[in-house]
Amino acid sequence: MILPLRLVVKPTDSLTIVGRKWAGFEQQAALRYGRRTMENLMTIPGGPAEPVPVPRDSAPRADGRVDLVGLSRPDIAAALLAAGLADARQAKMRARQIWSWIYNRGATDFAQMTDLSKPLREGLEAQFVVGRPEVVEAHVSTDGTRKWLLRSGGEEYEMVFIPDADRGTLCVSSQVGCTLNCRFCFTGTMKLVRNLTPAEIVGQVMLARDALGEWPTQPEGRLLTNIVMMGMGEPLYNFDAVRDALKIVMDGDGLALSKRRITLSTSGVVPMMARAGEEIGVNLAVSLHAVTKEVRDEIVPLNRKYGIYELLEACAAYPGANNARRITFEYVMLKDKNDRDEDAHELVRLIRLYNLPAKVNLIPWNPWPGAQYETSDPAQVQRFSDIVYRGGISAPVRRPRGRDIMAACGQLKSSSEKLSRAELDRRAEEKQAAL
Repeated sequence: MILPLRLVVKPTDSLTIVGRKWAGFEQQAALRYGRRTMENLMTIPGGPAEPVPVPRDSAPRADGRVDLVGLSRPDIAAALLAAGLADARQAKMRARQIWSWIYNRGATDFAQMTDLSKPLREGLEAQFVVGRPEVVEAHVSTDGTRKWLLRSGGEEYEMVFIPDADRGTLCVSSQVGCTLNCRFCFTGTMKLVRNLTPAEIVGQVMLARDALGEWPTQPEGRLLTNIVMMGMGEPLYNFDAVRDALKIVMDGDGLALSKRRITLSTSGVVPMMARAGEEIGVNLAVSLHAVTKEVRDEIVPLNRKYGIYELLEACAAYPGANNARRITFEYVMLKDKNDRDEDAHELVRLIRLYNLPAKVNLIPWNPWPGAQYETSDPAQVQRFSDIVYRGGISAPVRRPRGRDIMAACGQLKSSSEKLSRAELDRRAEEKQAAL
């Protein structure tokens, strides 16, 4: 039997794949700028308070310097002014220059910013940094998928890059752990440690750009073409940080990824969906996974709070959704759980009932240790897809990527802990009680 290749690349290594050199990474301190860590109730603007205690941010850097990554231009200008490195007249111009160096050219060293005066560069070096998350490990799948284990502020999280012939998609995390407890998802077995900051979210994109050698920003010919907020965590339970990070990613003078190239995935945090459409405006993906209350209550327990019909109403009202920008419904195929012909017909009925401009991604379930589910038979997955297609709705079957390195959909988990079924159930009950 030929075992799949599992290649672990340490941060100081370099690697050549398919004729492209993937530069190694320098380990850097990754403590992020932000308020001091504190236990708060997570308040969802526009909706009720969610009683989930979450440390809002990572701790400040030990050396007292501030990371400029994740700050807006006005915030950078304000930081320069407060540091005494520019007066009110100069700060705005200097902020624009620094912004371009950070987000257009990928500079991590102030000495590279040659259009700034030497005294200013020295002042910046003394009080600020341009950071990246620390790379703990980098894994490469036999199919070319790459997964990074990252660390910031002592906590670990993951991101994944999926290369295809016509695109390259980066799967970005928004939390360390996850608020929710979707029962088929490995990440859902983790406790929520904290929200990631804007710096840590946008830092994932910049780290991938480093690896791909795609600085300065080029609108054409780049390998990283798409971003999906589908990594660890529920993005709409970290709304402000996700919004602020994606605004930086979409800025035409910086990372310059179009909002049409970015997809935000939610398990169904209904009160925040309209606001996401209005304030971020990216494509929406909804983790549906079932068409009956009983099954969705089990596998996506958030359904007990925001039911299927309430969720679909929010989808129908999502700003900007149309036939050119369809809502994607993610549907993990679980054997004898949600994969019956009747489920496919009901899925078509629900989408038609709400007149949704939609497509369905059918995802063969990706196994992980301790899970209680099985992957649907390929023939039944195809049968399900055919029924939905005949209903006039696109329903491609997603090809699993990165299974051999636990990088496939639903497999991300930064901890190597082994949990019993009883412990998994206890954590799920604890999260559900908090919601």
